[in-house]
Amino acid sequence: MALYEHVFLARQDLSQQQVDALVEQYKGVISANGGSVGRIENWGLKSLTYRVKKNRKAYYTLMDITCPPAALNEMERQMGLSEDVLRFLTVRVEAHEEGASAMMQKREERSERGGFGDRDRGPRSFGDRDRGDRGPRSFGDRDGGDRGPRRPRESSEGGAE
Repeated sequence: MALYEHVFLARQDLSQQQVDALVEQYKGVISANGGSVGRIENWGLKSLTYRVKKNRKAYYTLMDITCPPAALNEMERQMGLSEDVLRFLTVRVEAHEEGASAMMQKREERSERGGFGDRDRGPRSFGDRDRGDRGPRSFGDRDGGDRGPRRPRESSEGGAE
């Protein structure tokens, strides 16, 4: 039997219990068709990069699956028909990862630091970037500096001004 990692996104207006019920439903489909589901990770409600079916957030869930291709096809068919599942992706792997996934490791690191990234440095605005030393400005910098003498402009009538 083949090994798969399967991630699906459920609608934001579902409760966590409803998402767990979806996982149980799809576990039943896999086991009824001769497969098994190993590790299940709920990554929680996360913001989407862009709207998907009018949703700005979704519940992410990872499942490690060992099953024949027919069982996977049936589960994906049912997910495609469900209004509660926004997107799903299945990847065939050589071996299932041991321990927590990369997403769960990120969450653990964040909780150890006590927050998100660099927020402990205080508020930063868009204009606080360090642009380096520009040196003093002079009047010559604004009107062209040392470009040489200017030619007179021609008017729209063809003569010089």
